[in-house]
Amino acid sequence: MQRNGVKKLAQQTSTAIRLIPSHTSLSSSPDFLHHSRDHRTVCKVLEACKLASDYRTASAIHTRIFKLGYGTYPSLVATLMSTYLQCDRLVLAHQLLDQVFPSDFNVIILNLIIEHLMKLGEYGFAKKVFHKMPVRDVVTWNLMIGGYVRNTRFEEALSLFRKMLGSNLEPDKFTFASIMTACARLGACNHALWVHGLMTEKEIELNAILSSALIDMYSKCGKIQTAKEVFNSADRNDVSIWNAMINGLAVHGLPFDAIALFSMMEGEHILPDSITFLGILTACSHSGLVGEGRKYFNLMSSRYTIQPQIEHYGAMVDLFGRAGQLEEAYALIEAMPMEPDVVIWRALLSACRVYRRPELGEVAIAKISRLKSGDCVLLSNIYCSMKRWESAEEVREMMKKKGIRKIRGRSWIELGGVIHSFKAGDRSHPEMEGLYKVLEGLIQRTKLEGFLPETELVLMDISEEEKEGNLNHHSEKLALAYGILKTSPGTEIMISKNLRICHDCHNWIKMVSKLLIRVIIVRDRIRFHRFEAIGESAEFPEGFDVSIKYSLYFKDGRHDCGSGNQAFSSRCLNSQLLASSKEPEGSEQIAWIIILENLMLLWQGLVHSLASGSGSFFGHIPELETS
Repeated sequence: MQRNGVKKLAQQTSTAIRLIPSHTSLSSSPDFLHHSRDHRTVCKVLEACKLASDYRTASAIHTRIFKLGYGTYPSLVATLMSTYLQCDRLVLAHQLLDQVFPSDFNVIILNLIIEHLMKLGEYGFAKKVFHKMPVRDVVTWNLMIGGYVRNTRFEEALSLFRKMLGSNLEPDKFTFASIMTACARLGACNHALWVHGLMTEKEIELNAILSSALIDMYSKCGKIQTAKEVFNSADRNDVSIWNAMINGLAVHGLPFDAIALFSMMEGEHILPDSITFLGILTACSHSGLVGEGRKYFNLMSSRYTIQPQIEHYGAMVDLFGRAGQLEEAYALIEAMPMEPDVVIWRALLSACRVYRRPELGEVAIAKISRLKSGDCVLLSNIYCSMKRWESAEEVREMMKKKGIRKIRGRSWIELGGVIHSFKAGDRSHPEMEGLYKVLEGLIQRTKLEGFLPETELVLMDISEEEKEGNLNHHSEKLALAYGILKTSPGTEIMISKNLRICHDCHNWIKMVSKLLIRVIIVRDRIRFHRFEAIGESAEFPEGFDVSIKYSLYFKDGRHDCGSGNQAFSSRCLNSQLLASSKEPEGSEQIAWIIILENLMLLWQGLVHSLASGSGSFFGHIPELETS
């Protein structure tokens, strides 16, 4: 049906094209097109050909484009290239590319072709145009880097940025704005620091856009304190800078900081906008502050005459859903002044998964016109959690029939300026053997500590042992094991993930953080999860004494050894547990890791005591027992 509609559109628009020569000469057609919309009609025909995979009509139009003088229109050239690629006609696409370059094109025209190709998602062919260009200017590099970022090719953007630095052209403000977005989306902290250093070195003057991008970059790289420092030093006259900081605090689970910043904003007479309130509502949603969320949602229209948009209603639905108030969430959807979009129904569906409400979940699924893999997985999760295996199987069969494929989870960690990526069950990494030894050791140690895998999360009616094996090799666990393998004791570990972290991995990583006394940060698709000794740091008010956190966990008779050695005491306890138990080779490796961490902390304490002239440090060290 769609194909017939597209062909009808193609017939109608091609009729219009055939009329063009009847009222204009070839020599005057470019001037004519400047004052008309006929070249846009040609573009519509090409788009119809692309949807219908009709390369023959596109090829016929190809000839007419150049005959009529349309060949200097970048949008037409880019759309024609994209049509050939969609139809898998690479030879025709390359012929067009060769036809473009002998023409009398200047760098501006070629830049526009690159821009249009990037907008169409044809970054691969834009790269071919870029490499064939005889002359490139700063705009060319910016379009390529910005296009890679727009098409989520962040590592390619960084790679091209490095090549630009090696050319005879200097990056400008637009270059840095794009590359900071790439660092933010990757969560690449080392790259972020490098880019910021380059900006300072090249004396790039910060404006509101760059200051906002810096704050956003550091926030999304897990450096919320650095983001605060940038905010405090920036000229805060523009609301976008405040918005960046509020959103940063929101994704880090710091709602009270975000609310305090909003009050500070009012005090400095900066008027909030719709994005400001979206950040506040998101902060409330992630922390279950239903009352505060209601207050600020109502404040939008009552004090600031800002009418809530669909995004604000979505945030409120998410807030109610996370708090378990699903009837309230559904009532809000029913009362919305606009048609709810797919994001809102997905927020409700996600809440139905958590609170096991299949009936309401089915309502949400029915309202989503174009199902994606995440939607089906959520509904399947609901059925599996209630052991409704037949219903879950029906969902999977429906996915197969509609050609819906599950998005594969991917986690990555940045070490030494290199990004190491992992998929679930991945065995392609060159250091796979050491990685899996560490992972198996961690799994054994967490079991001794009482951790139980949440096997009900596995979407299959299989044995518990098989389910456990499936959970053990999730991508974030592999990334964490590699981080522990490759970093020194006490080093903070940050992992990024393209999907939401599952409950099993969340609780397991919390226990690993407790076991190794390590700060572990996981950035998933929605927010940051910071694990520090007792759990996620968001559970404690700012300024809470870390030594108290340790003593809450380790009431083993050793916590009275002095606040300066609190962490060391707990490490010794873990080392004793490890050394006194007979476990497989992986656990032995974990035991050595913890013992090394103890020695590292001991050395740090010794250096501190020597520097301070105090000789009391050794008097507080408990003996490390081994067997």
